[in-house]
Amino acid sequence: MRSPALRHVLTHLITPLLMCIGMGLAYMGAFVTPEPHHLPVAVVGTTPEAKVFAQTVKDTAGEKLDVRTVATRADAVGLLESRDITGAYVPSAKAPELLVASAASDMGAMAVEKVFTPVAAGQGVPLKITDVARPVADDPTGQGLFFLLIAVSIGSYASVAAIGAAGAALALRVRALLAVGVSAVVSCVGALLAGPVFHLAHHDLAGVWGMAWLYSAGVLLIGVGLHTFMKRWTTLAMMVLFVMLNFTSSGGLFRPELQNGFFGTLHAFWNGAGFVEGVRSLLYFGNDGLARNVWTLVLWLLAGILVTATAALYEGRARREAAHAESGTGTGTGAAPAGPESGRTGPRHAKDEAAREAERETEREAEEEAEESVGV
Repeated sequence: MRSPALRHVLTHLITPLLMCIGMGLAYMGAFVTPEPHHLPVAVVGTTPEAKVFAQTVKDTAGEKLDVRTVATRADAVGLLESRDITGAYVPSAKAPELLVASAASDMGAMAVEKVFTPVAAGQGVPLKITDVARPVADDPTGQGLFFLLIAVSIGSYASVAAIGAAGAALALRVRALLAVGVSAVVSCVGALLAGPVFHLAHHDLAGVWGMAWLYSAGVLLIGVGLHTFMKRWTTLAMMVLFVMLNFTSSGGLFRPELQNGFFGTLHAFWNGAGFVEGVRSLLYFGNDGLARNVWTLVLWLLAGILVTATAALYEGRARREAAHAESGTGTGTGAAPAGPESGRTGPRHAKDEAAREAERETEREAEEEAEESVGV
């Protein structure tokens, strides 16, 4: 290709085009066709009739439902509050009842209603629906936590370019400290959005802030560490890790039982799921399952520390090798003789000019990377 400028533009178009493909595959694969896959539900009752009814539901639904029987309505409520089931049907000839917990998943509750409403209609009686864990009135669908995840994620991964590229001249320990500081700011913004601004969290706002900080710090440290090795491709890597795979597997819109096996599997250990499910546990389910989700975030933070430490070792070795090479050049036998022209035309002048050009190129790449990151 003859035009360097055109080649430069085409090279930079690779990232957005790959993002287009990746976002399409991820979002459409995760959200376009939600279908139950082993959706856990319960039928209340221990009589032979209840067991036959549960087996009939299972046989009719096939792999869409996992049906169990529980002895009492209280047992069913307990399973809903621990999010072991998505819904529970209480059979009755006159007043059948469906128990759901929409705070765990509004879409899951709707899916269960779609299953059992025709059952009651077939008996000619109305179905009573009882929501044992309803979201706050300010977040009626319970999806506000998903959009909170998006806000905290954007603040985190977009800051990676500013710290990694624009701060390339800084020591990695300084960049790591900046990442920790930025994560504190991002988590404060998240807490403000969740509390005073949109009232998603009516209590335990400090806990929401803590989980937002764990999440944000993990994202930032992973990004700052990766930047040492990936440079301008870090933006694409961050989009894959913390948008394409992260948002789709978080459970913020659809629980894993309504997605295919790939995203359902990621939900078990990805950091976005840890954040969303952890905040749900804190706000709606009496801290049930909170420890596990906090540990998920801690492990991702430890991964970020490990990546950053590896990058620090790599950069330190590169600096030592560069210093050794420069020392060897300075003590060589081919130096030009001193004279009025040697300062401008000798090897030292050429080396200085090359260093300045490299610095200008680094600055251009940093600006382009920052613009690219903010743009997405």
